Amino acid sequence: KHGRIAQLAAMGYITPEITGKLPGYLSPSAGLKFADVPNGLAAISKVPAAGWGQIVAYMAFCEVSQDQSAGTAASRGDFGFKVLTSSDPLVKTNKLNAELANGRLAMMAIIGMFVQDGLTGS
Repeated sequence: KHGRIAQLAAMGYITPEITGKLPGYLSPSAGLKFADVPNGLAAISKVPAAGWGQIVAYMAFCEVSQDQSAGTAASRGDFGFKVLTSSDPLVKTNKLNAELANGRLAMMAIIGMFVQDGLTGS
């Protein structure tokens, strides 16, 4: 689970630099456009409190919406997506191991991006 979040975070850190930002307003009431929000750690102070509330509420929903207790398929990383898993046990094990390795790499990558941004500001 944390590896998947790190993969999304790493892509979210890079994507606005490559593709640009969404048009329109992040917060119409505050007059804050998506283009006005900087990339990286500087964005933390720009997002309004209501936006952080929405992010936290969605994170809480994701945490409690599925049983991941020991012994369940979800605890082993099988969330029912046949793209990530397979009916063949060997293929499934290989895919899940590859996903674990990529998730660990993404965790190191996002930490590296945070450190670089914190030290250099870019």
